[in-house]
Amino acid sequence: MNDASVPARAGAPVRERLALLVAQILGKPDSAHALPSEGSLSELGMSSIKMVNLMLAVEGEFDLTIPQQDITPENFRSIASIEALLARLLSAAP
Repeated sequence: MNDASVPARAGAPVRERLALLVAQILGKPDSAHALPSEGSLSELGMSSIKMVNLMLAVEGEFDLTIPQQDITPENFRSIASIEALLARLLSAAP
């Protein structure tokens, strides 16, 4: 099973679900609660390959497709920036 297919908790708040996904992809699933929401993902150890896995995991976890124009370093800088992107995408969903 690859990193992108590890499920988070569907009933949990968005930030908690994102933190769990990030922790799983970083290979530190027990540290999800300690991840800073504003902390730089690259400084936490997120490589470019892991970032691709995170984008795929976010799409799967939240059952959406991230538009190409939204796949930017700014939108994937931190857990908080991904949360803001999701809020925008989910509010625009039909």
